[in-house]
Parts: sequence; C-alpha cells; structure tokens
Amino acid sequence: MVGEPEGMRLGAFAFAAFCAAAASAQNLAVEGSCRDGLPHGAFELKSAGGQVRVVGAFSKGRRTGSFLFWSSAGVRIAQLPYDDDVLSGTLALWYAMPGRGGEPVRKLEAVYAHGRLSGLKRSWYPDGRLRAEFRYDQGALASARAFTEAGEAMPDADARAMAVRDLRTDDAYFASLDATVRANLPRCEPATDRLEKG
Repeated sequence: MVGEPEGMRLGAFAFAAFCAAAASAQNLAVEGSCRDGLPHGAFELKSAGGQVRVVGAFSKGRRTGSFLFWSSAGVRIAQLPYDDDVLSGTLALWYAMPGRGGEPVRKLEAVYAHGRLSGLKRSWYPDGRLRAEFRYDQGALASARAFTEAGEAMPDADARAMAVRDLRTDDAYFASLDATVRANLPRCEPATDRLEKG
C-alpha cells in the first residue's frame, strides 16, 4: 500500500516466526511442575546456555497470566496475557533488535477480551513513530487509521486493508510463539505432582 514497506514488515514477522519455530525445535530446558498429569504452576524455558526464553504459568494445563518471550539475543519480544488459556488483556510486542540503550522498541499493543480483539490496537515503526491505530469491537474492525513511514495519513481503504494484513501476520506470529511453548511442555505423568527440570 501507499508508502508502506509491506515486504519489510512481512519479512520481519516471517523472520520472527522462523526464530520462534527454531526455538521450538532447539534444545530448550523446561522447568515446570505438574498436577493430575497436566502442567500446573510456574513454567520456564531456557536455552542450553541458561538464557531465559519464555516464562509463564499454567493452571491445570491451561495458560494463565502473562507469558513473556525473549529472543535468542536476550531481547524481550512479546508479552501475551491469558485467562483460562485464552488471550485476554493487553498484549505487547517489541522489535527483536534493541533500541538505544539496549531497551526493546515497542512494535504493537493490542487489547484482547476472551480471545478477540476488543479495543485499541496500535503499532509503531522501528523508529518509534505511530504506524497504525485500529479500534476493534468484539473482534470486528470498527475504525482504522494508518500512516506511511514518512508520517502521511493513508486513505481509509488502505488503512483497513493494512488492518486485515496485520491480523493475519500477527495471528501467525502468536501461533509460532504458542508452538514454542507447546513443543516444550513439562513431561507430566497422570496423577503425578512433581517438578521437572530438564
């Protein structure tokens, strides 16, 4: 669309998805406990070198509270809030490359309720300028504003098209993060309460 480096955005998400998929395939050490054969309590994934990659918690096999994700370089890349295994709360993403001072650069904030976008969803360019602002009502796009990298407002039709594209790429990225967790759950045995370190 007008002024948007869509290939760069999709490429960045594809790269992040690849990294998350690679993390699910690499040798990550899991620390977590089980109850009645299901993950329960604190959950942590670390790289072979001991670097934390994911922290979160389960309640009877269902994600609860925030799951935080870090890149292999140690940069925080995502916070996904869950209630009873469903996205609920303010989700946040950061660019994989740190900004000035080594701090993560925000990429996206979005409000979810019961697994659906519900409220404001904002995204930023890597330089910190606003890229888009979409408002959702129970999963349906209610309004859309988007800007080129030069800061020019895009026509409404282009902003709405961006919202649709973003939804697809964001969902794929969230699925890749979820795959990392699902591929590295604690090994639970039926009716066993134990802590696994592996």
